[in-house]
Amino acid sequence: QVQLVESGGGLVQPGGSLRLSCAASGFTFDGVAVAWDRQAPGKKREWVSCISGSDSSAKYADSVKGRFTISRDNAKNMVYLQMNSLKPEEPAVYYCAADVGPDCSGSYFGGGQGTQVTVSS
Repeated sequence: QVQLVESGGGLVQPGGSLRLSCAASGFTFDGVAVAWDRQAPGKKREWVSCISGSDSSAKYADSVKGRFTISRDNAKNMVYLQMNSLKPEEPAVYYCAADVGPDCSGSYFGGGQGTQVTVSS
């Protein structure tokens, strides 16, 4: 059974940092790309970042480039999203999803329930 479980969300002040985690199970993790996206209330789901399963190369949305860092630990079947300098307009539910292939194709076969990130002073 494919499972991806997000954690690490919470309340942070503007300019603060959070580290999100995505725990994967039920499939061969090594070699599969994993992406993060987010959805704020009343807004469309937005792709945030993806890390390749072949060479761990990373891609980022322009809105988060330079502030967010995605990484993976294949030994633990984990993907992380380090978020720095969070902005007041970035509260959302953050989701991770497994890509159908080793590179960031944008087609997913699994996803989690999400973790809530709230940015407020």
